[in-house]
Amino acid sequence: MLIGVISDTHDNMHTLKKAVDLFNERGVGLVLHAGDYIAPFTAREFRRLQCKLVGVFGNNDGEKFGLVKQFEGFGKLYEGIHQLEIEGKMLAITHYPEIAETLASRGSYDVVIYGHTHRAEIRESHPLVINPGECGGWLEGKSTIAILDIVTMRAQLVDL
Repeated sequence: MLIGVISDTHDNMHTLKKAVDLFNERGVGLVLHAGDYIAPFTAREFRRLQCKLVGVFGNNDGEKFGLVKQFEGFGKLYEGIHQLEIEGKMLAITHYPEIAETLASRGSYDVVIYGHTHRAEIRESHPLVINPGECGGWLEGKSTIAILDIVTMRAQLVDL
């Protein structure tokens, strides 16, 4: 199964549309979001996904109730850390790099995903650590996402 990994969309609907189109073209079975959607209206674009979305809140997601309401039916959003099992692999997702480092050091996960820094990183170790960078592109001037193949445990960064 391919999994789309995204973070820090920061209301950039133009790059978010590109990300959703790419996830749909690649046939991802799930999208994981590491936080900072920002406004509930971003759900309009995420709703076009041909799969479910699971994500965590980031430090800029102030209108959490509105986000949860708008994502109902196709997405679930969580506070702090969310863990899930996919095809026998344990994954953890958080917004914060410090928490990601702690989770990675525990050895309990196969994949740890985080955001917040706006800098893309794939660390091919055990666990596999992924920061998809910033979809929004506001801070670094580069919009990126990641695709994870849960079977091969390989991830790749994709420029939007």
